[in-house]
Amino acid sequence: MRKILVIGSGKSTSYLIKHLLDKSTQEELHIIVGDINIGNAKKLIGDHENANAITLDVFDKSSRQAAIENADIVVSMLPARFHLEVAKDCVAFGKNMVTASYVSEDMQKLNKVVTDKGLVFMNEIGVDPGIDHMSAIKVIDNIRDKGGKIVLFESFTGGLVAPESDNNLWNYKFTWNPRNVVVAGQGSAAKFLQENTYKYIPYNRLFRRTEFLEIDGYGRFEAYANRDSLKYQSIYGLDTIKTLYRGTIRRVGFSRAWNMFVQLGMTDDSYTIDDSENMSYRDFVNSFLPYSPTDSVELKFRHALKVDQDDIVWDKLEEVDIFNKTKMVELRKATPAQILQKILMDSWTLEEDDKDMIVMYHKFGYELNGEMHQIDSTMVAIGEDQTYTAMAKTVGLPLAIATLAILNEEITTPGVQIPISKEVYKPILKELEEFGIKFTEKEVPYLGYNPLNV
Repeated sequence: MRKILVIGSGKSTSYLIKHLLDKSTQEELHIIVGDINIGNAKKLIGDHENANAITLDVFDKSSRQAAIENADIVVSMLPARFHLEVAKDCVAFGKNMVTASYVSEDMQKLNKVVTDKGLVFMNEIGVDPGIDHMSAIKVIDNIRDKGGKIVLFESFTGGLVAPESDNNLWNYKFTWNPRNVVVAGQGSAAKFLQENTYKYIPYNRLFRRTEFLEIDGYGRFEAYANRDSLKYQSIYGLDTIKTLYRGTIRRVGFSRAWNMFVQLGMTDDSYTIDDSENMSYRDFVNSFLPYSPTDSVELKFRHALKVDQDDIVWDKLEEVDIFNKTKMVELRKATPAQILQKILMDSWTLEEDDKDMIVMYHKFGYELNGEMHQIDSTMVAIGEDQTYTAMAKTVGLPLAIATLAILNEEITTPGVQIPISKEVYKPILKELEEFGIKFTEKEVPYLGYNPLNV
């Protein structure tokens, strides 16, 4: 039996492990799931005869190295900052490695030794990054193969709540790491390219500069700009492109309401609040507002942010209960972002029967034989339940398929890489279609860049 070591058994691993187990008899696989919390690992493998769970502390060098040396290939589902030690062990023991995380500078530095040893270190093979790479490059390569020149590329992804579980005014619930939602966009201005001009959106304007999208069968969405839309410009071979923009999808109206938190300072993660554990939610909001011996917190809020009482934004703010006098923060020395996250988790945590949804949208503008053309490519995936979520499906299945392809020597090009070669993306995208992860591509009239709405 060929041994696959999966390190980590968090939310995104359910489909990964299920797929490997489903293939285990046919492919002669034994799946070893290592986690410091062995209970969750045991839950995911059940009593399957071709799997076992082990306690694995990534900081315990001897047990980590023993597990890696015993495997034929390693899938690291750890937080990104912990991949490097696993990667070094894989180099030392000559093991191929697969992750869904972005390629860090330290990981990239391993490229020469990985290549020299003939190993495959496949990174960014989840949903975003991952499926976004593969689905975009497929269309870009097809356009180039017929002689077209790419002049515009826009790409958007969103983790949302499925329509049947969408029952709040924000049309949103946490389907992944809540912290990443609260602090999204901070750190630097969003950067993108529009008609050969570099454009920047500072954080304080990010959620008021949105682009609208239409997805057949699912209606209208909005998107705000990612921090760096140009990260993959050269990697995709788009050095001469005129417009390049990447963003995050939400339902229409989310960003305008979220901007209230941004403007007040409630998403700041750079300092802590004194005596935060003894604050009510209302006290927290009031700490950002001017003192008044007569005006209520609500009145001061509306005045400070110029929100009318009959504005839908006001209804959204009241819905998340931020003015509650009795609910307590109960977090010591917490940052504003941490407190806001706790408040929102009361309202936006998925219920047991809720389903999540992944939405992806690409727009390609290209010139061919002197004429302009446009292709829109969309994909929607909806989860089954709280274990087999759309997020776990779109992260885990590409990982599992890539792992088997490397193990079976169908992917052999060595090095630290991402899935942008035909050797990688063609078979993986084809197999993903069998699981309902399929892109709908259609030719539409070329519209050029859709200006952001200020």
